[in-house]
Order: sequence, then C-alpha cells, then structure tokens
Amino acid sequence: MTTPTTATKEETATAPLSTPGRWSDPGWQRAALAWADAELGRSGVRRTGWSQPHVRPWSTVLRLETDLAGPVWLKANGDGTRHESLVLGALAALGIPNTPFPLHTRDQEGWTLLPDGGPTSREAHGGRTPIDAMARILAAYAETQRATEPHVDRFVSLGVDDLRPERMPARLAALVDELAAATGPAALTADDATRLRALLPAYADACAELAAAGIPPALQHDDLHDNNVFHRGPVFFDWGDAVVGHPFGTMLATLRSVAYHHGLDADDPVLARLADAYTEAWTDVADRRALRRQVGLAIRVGPLTRALAWRRALVGCDDAAWAEDGDAVPGWLLELHEPALPLRPAALG
Repeated sequence: MTTPTTATKEETATAPLSTPGRWSDPGWQRAALAWADAELGRSGVRRTGWSQPHVRPWSTVLRLETDLAGPVWLKANGDGTRHESLVLGALAALGIPNTPFPLHTRDQEGWTLLPDGGPTSREAHGGRTPIDAMARILAAYAETQRATEPHVDRFVSLGVDDLRPERMPARLAALVDELAAATGPAALTADDATRLRALLPAYADACAELAAAGIPPALQHDDLHDNNVFHRGPVFFDWGDAVVGHPFGTMLATLRSVAYHHGLDADDPVLARLADAYTEAWTDVADRRALRRQVGLAIRVGPLTRALAWRRALVGCDDAAWAEDGDAVPGWLLELHEPALPLRPAALG
C-alpha cells in the first residue's frame, strides 16, 4: 500500500504537509484561523480565543471562543474525506432533518465552521445511551436517511463513495487484489486473500438479493454511534465516512457499538429490538420478516464499507499513521468471515 507523504495537486499552498503533521503546523493553523476570523467577521462576530481539542490523522477540530456566538467549531478533513464539507452543505440546503447546519465552508480545503452542538448523547447520559433512548435516535436517523433517497446521485457527485449493493462485489474483488499486492500494515497475506476470494460468489449473491429487495439506496453514515449524535435534536454529525448504499449497512457499526457499551452478546434480543425500531420507517416498503432479512444481509456484507472508510481516512497521511492504523483496512475485510457480527447473520455461502 502506498503511503502518500507529498502534496497532491488538489492540495493548496496552505496545506502542503501530510497529516496529522499538517494540523499542528503553525502556517496551517494561521491560515485556518484567518479564514474563520474573516467569515465570522462578516456577521460581526469576533474570535476571542481558540484551542485544538484533538489531532487525528484524518481530521482535526479547532474550538473557537467568540464574543457573540458562543463556541464555534472549525473541522478540517484530511485528503480522503475532504468532501464532508460539501455533504454538510448539501444536507443543509436540502433541508434534511437532524443534520448539522454549517455556518460557513471552504470546500477546496475541506474546512467547515459549525455552531456548538452541545453534548453528545453518550456524554449527556453519563457514558452510555440507554436502550430506549437509542431506539428513539435510530428512528430519527431512519427519517434522515429516507429524506436523502431522492438525492443519492447528488451526493455521489459531491465525492461520496457509491457503494450500492450492485457495485459492492466488484469493489470487494478490486480491494482484495490491491491489498494482496501491497506491502506494510495494509497488506493481505496470500492465505487471507485466497480465503476472501473464495467468498466472492456468495458475496455477490447476498448483494444481488439486497439490490433486488426494493429498499431504496440512501446516504448511509457508516459510523453511527451515540458519540456521533448530539443529544439536543438529535443531530447526526461526523459524515466523513458516509457512503451511498443500502441504508441498513448502518447497523453493523451501530449495533456493534451498542453491544460493546452495554456488554451484550451479538445475538442479544435487545439488538433485534433496536433493529426493528430503526427499520419501522421502511414498513411501507416491506414486511417485518423481509426487513429483518435485509438487516442481516446488510450487516454480513458491510465490512467492505468499513474497510474502504479506513482506506479513505488514511489518504494523505504520513507513514506513522499508516503504521498505526493501516491494518484496519484488511482487518475489516477479514470480518467477512466473523461469525459474531451483530445479530449473527448467516455466514456467506
């Protein structure tokens, strides 16, 4: 796997460095703050201080204290998810419910100014969102997804990866070939590549069933958990991993997070109850039995979207970031063999 360490032609003079080093570079910080100051100044708001709560290979955020608007947040995305600012702008312009409303964006840089959203659901509930509250969150998220159905081609045009079920088998085959030929932490061993290639026919059958079932594609967050949801609303944020695809792919990351934080087994009935609360929004399309079948299939094929999310997240990162996190790309692909995915969907084949 190539680990880019030089600027791509898409990068501007204010962002010549690999990440995460870019985020700590004084020149980058000055440029980002100058832009934020100019945009806030148009509304008569003045920045009075700033801090940088976290620096990650794929993004950073700056907390800006202001005289009139309270805290304002500047999110900067890495090269592989720079389109998030465009996505947030489109969600707001389309009036999609339960999504952030950016104050300003600088799309060529992947910068977004956002108002303070308050505590996340996890924070508001002392570290773990209760199951009943999570069910309400998932029902609201389903409403959000259904509102994006007419606009999926627009999101693809903005740079969101098109992972509708009919496209996933070819993407899986291509990624296995790429990682089998790679070196370093993102490489697949020959044995693992062989095992994954053996799954391709069954994987294609599962994706074909998903594609034919009549559930429309939607914008799929792909990393939805209770720390990516503002309690007030709810409002769903952090759309950098989002794809266009089968909406139920959400359930892989979401139910795994719930199981982890609540100490639940993969087949605990609580997870099935949450899945039913979420899919209630599609009972006009299919009956409950069919929806449960679709959830299981979406979870079973879903590790591909997570592998590709990590691959995008590490675009433009330095060698140290690849050494730290690169194994997540093949690691997620190998989850296609995992028997204990949420709800324990049947093995491929």
